[in-house]
Amino acid sequence: MPLPDAPAAAQNTFDRLNPAQREAATYGVDDSRTASIPGPLLIIAGAGTGKTNTLAHRVAHLVMNGVAPERVLLLTFSRRAAQEMIRRARHIVTRALGGEARGGSAPAVARLNWAGTFHSVANRLLRRYAEQVGLQPAFSVLDRGDAADLLDLARQELGFSAKERRFPRKDACLAIYSHCVNTRCELERTLADLFPWCAQWHDELKRLFARYAEMKLAQQLLDFDDLLLYWHALMHEAALAADVSALFDHVLVDEYQDTNVLQAEILLALKPAGMGLCVVGDDAQSIYSFRAATVENILQFPQHFTPPARLVTLEQNYRSTRRFSMRRTR
Repeated sequence: MPLPDAPAAAQNTFDRLNPAQREAATYGVDDSRTASIPGPLLIIAGAGTGKTNTLAHRVAHLVMNGVAPERVLLLTFSRRAAQEMIRRARHIVTRALGGEARGGSAPAVARLNWAGTFHSVANRLLRRYAEQVGLQPAFSVLDRGDAADLLDLARQELGFSAKERRFPRKDACLAIYSHCVNTRCELERTLADLFPWCAQWHDELKRLFARYAEMKLAQQLLDFDDLLLYWHALMHEAALAADVSALFDHVLVDEYQDTNVLQAEILLALKPAGMGLCVVGDDAQSIYSFRAATVENILQFPQHFTPPARLVTLEQNYRSTRRFSMRRTR
């Protein structure tokens, strides 16, 4: 149920937002106390337009209007970003209710148990559904260094390190493997597009990656890319996907322009009709290309749904005295 006196008390707090920010923060959830979940929302926000503040206000608005914090999934690209979002949302709720929240309600925002990076959320979900995807709940997660070392062990085992022509080193092999996983792209195309100097090793790399996968499965090890790969597999089993989707009424994604193909497909499988799905990003910037991020995800987001996702563009730049217009996705 909504927090006591939340709508009336919040008025001054949300009046501090500009009209576009307020529209994004409150879209589909108002004072009517209806249990309906809004359709998909895309927020285009460039640098200095108050993106983080707007998203934090949306989280706070959901909680203040009766959405259970544990039914909100907030996905970011760093643990620090998730913690900052929770801190801001809690401050907004507390301020809206006039200092210390009545009945200790404001700390409820701190119970955003499902706030974190894509990989950390995947880790938690896979431990819950481990047996259904062929894993043991106590599987271990390899960091990037350990993953490269295991791949190198497979490389030596297959005799590729003793080739007369230099075989790609472990870090290059891991980069190729990671790109294939995150873009869902065939090895041949990945080599042709990004690693042409390794194209001559196509067959050997295919054998290497197969052996690497066998070694990980035998030892119940997952690397960071596997966390997304297994989550993706989980979301493409109809019964399991429905079960996971039912955990969350609202899914909010920060820096959506930095998602890759695998992450976008996971989100669309999680909320195929887009109900409760809100993504925020800058269609003019993508900084994680090395993670196979593609700006096409944000450009094509509205058209994944019928009717298309609601689009709100934040245009006022608070880091400058001037106002500017951003490119719109439609």
